[in-house]
Amino acid sequence: MEIGIDSFASAMYGTHNTLSSVDAMEQLLDRIELADQVGLDVFGIGEHHKKEFLDSATAIILGAAAARTKRIRLTSAVTVLSAADPVRVYQNFATLDLISKGRAEIVVGRGSSIEAYPLFGFELKDYDQLFKEKLGLLLQIRDNEFVTWSGRFRPALNNLPVYPRPLQEKLPVWLGVGGTPESFVRAGTLGLPLMVAVIGGETHRFRPLIDLYRKAGTAAGFKPGELRVGLHSPGYVGATNEKAIADYYPGYAELWTRLGKERGWPPVTRPHFDSLTAPKGVLVVGGPEQVAEKILRHSEALGGISRFTFQMDNAGLTHAQLMQSIELIGTKVIPLIKKERL
Repeated sequence: MEIGIDSFASAMYGTHNTLSSVDAMEQLLDRIELADQVGLDVFGIGEHHKKEFLDSATAIILGAAAARTKRIRLTSAVTVLSAADPVRVYQNFATLDLISKGRAEIVVGRGSSIEAYPLFGFELKDYDQLFKEKLGLLLQIRDNEFVTWSGRFRPALNNLPVYPRPLQEKLPVWLGVGGTPESFVRAGTLGLPLMVAVIGGETHRFRPLIDLYRKAGTAAGFKPGELRVGLHSPGYVGATNEKAIADYYPGYAELWTRLGKERGWPPVTRPHFDSLTAPKGVLVVGGPEQVAEKILRHSEALGGISRFTFQMDNAGLTHAQLMQSIELIGTKVIPLIKKERL
């Protein structure tokens, strides 16, 4: 199982933080460099177009990270393909693949935030059709140097080449999904690896959807080994269970209570938080042993996963806390998981 981190390039660590955007970006690159050094497998950068995040130009951040790392895979998490041009997306990540010497990946999705749609001139009513059409074009570009294509939302291509081509023979494209059954079936039908974002509730409830994915993939002629499943969840590793909870809870409660006011959710309470850190809950927060056990438990509940990524920088944690957590993941959690998998 691959273990990694997804970051939204947070520009702030808590309500009263005065960290500059320049410093926040430098610290993010330091964290990616450390993740590479301590043995994490993958680092992903999301895409948002909001003041509190610095990840609107994902490929540029990953390109800077590529120059400071040697082995870690570098991916989006996710690219909001519905509001992007698939030609430019492919060119950006093919270029990243060359810079990183074959370590680039793309996770594409429709996005859980909607700010990209009006910003780039698209209508939310076309949410699904935009993604379906643009995913088809992206995959056609990936598989063919010269492309002939026509659609509703972009000018046609008539036997035109798309350059550069990546170092990898086929640039990996994952499909990022939330909880829509149609998205799971789509990924299976196309034989794309699946990245499931679970941010609330209990992880095992996604098993029926993952079964749908595998069933659709098998029906489309893909082998079980080709139908990879990744899991993205909020999480944090501390030296002990108690230290991890003490570090993580205040910022998590503050953030999700604030978001709740915007979206109609109730405030975060400690009992609710405790239910999320319980064995079946989504939050992967604790000491190394507890975190390793929970990742393995989630994998078993979902019928086996091949990648797990922590989302850590959304709970008001300091750079020092995040660095320590990354080191613990690399030096403690990953060896524990590998030991259990032997």
